[in-house]
Amino acid sequence: MKSTYLSFVIPVYNEEATIKPLFERILDVMNLAEINSYEIIFVDDGSSDRSWIEINELIKKYPQKIKGIRLRRNFGKSSALSAGFKKATGNIIFTLDADLQDDPAEVPKFLEKLESGYDLVSGWRKHRNDPFSKTLPSKLFNGVTSILTGVKLHDFNCGLKAYKKEVLDCIKVYGELHRYIPVLAHSLGFKITEVTVRHHRRKQGKSKYGLERYTRGFIDLLTVLATTHYLHKPGHLFGSLGLLFGAMGMTSLGYLIVLWFMEIRPIGTRPLFLFGILCIILSVQLISLGILAELITRNVDDDYVDQQICEVLEIKEEGRRKKEEERII
Repeated sequence: MKSTYLSFVIPVYNEEATIKPLFERILDVMNLAEINSYEIIFVDDGSSDRSWIEINELIKKYPQKIKGIRLRRNFGKSSALSAGFKKATGNIIFTLDADLQDDPAEVPKFLEKLESGYDLVSGWRKHRNDPFSKTLPSKLFNGVTSILTGVKLHDFNCGLKAYKKEVLDCIKVYGELHRYIPVLAHSLGFKITEVTVRHHRRKQGKSKYGLERYTRGFIDLLTVLATTHYLHKPGHLFGSLGLLFGAMGMTSLGYLIVLWFMEIRPIGTRPLFLFGILCIILSVQLISLGILAELITRNVDDDYVDQQICEVLEIKEEGRRKKEEERII
């Protein structure tokens, strides 16, 4: 890949013991691959240990290669990555965790995939060196995410990923959306793939993530499904729900009307009557909300169309235009 400049974005949270060893590993890999154009961006996500001091010492020693970003408090991995992406100047951006479980030696493998035409390459920790309490929920999470989104990746949670810069220019990362970047990229038409990577056992420090991240992750999964399918056609979502409730209400009331004609018993006191009325009201509200959302969407000036464009070819024939203008005069 010509004129390649790499950016490594590394979120850090209480990893004082691993920052220097990680930098040394990246340095060794870059030297071995004879890659000189790169930068390493450490993002301190509100660490309470000496992580920021360690980053400062590296910056003083390697000011041309290292940048440091310090967040005011612990905002989470997505915020840390987003801050790093904004400062990254490379046309290829790598992300990896600071705990030394991701192996920088895998970088050339990712570059090969990018050179073959892919826009995003995700790591797959096929053989994870983590306890069963982490691997089982992760497998369930990855399986559900793959089925619901249609993106065939085995390891959405893997921190080792490589992106072409134009991918990240089109995506806003917040909440727990960092693991869904491949889904968002796929919805915009970018080509994604995965490669198997080595995964080392954590030797220093302890994991900062618990089971609660999967709860937050599933909530954000609903957000991703809504944005990828209905962001620019919200009327379809609200309209479909409105028609569903409308059908339920009409069916309920229709059944009661039949009973009324048959004079079986009074229908006004039945709970089904109230249920039918509520469904009809909710149906009207949802359809109205869908129409309002469509009007808002059509009047919001965003860059969604620009995100869909892959390439523009245009030939300007200035000479011909000038001749035509002279004829008109």
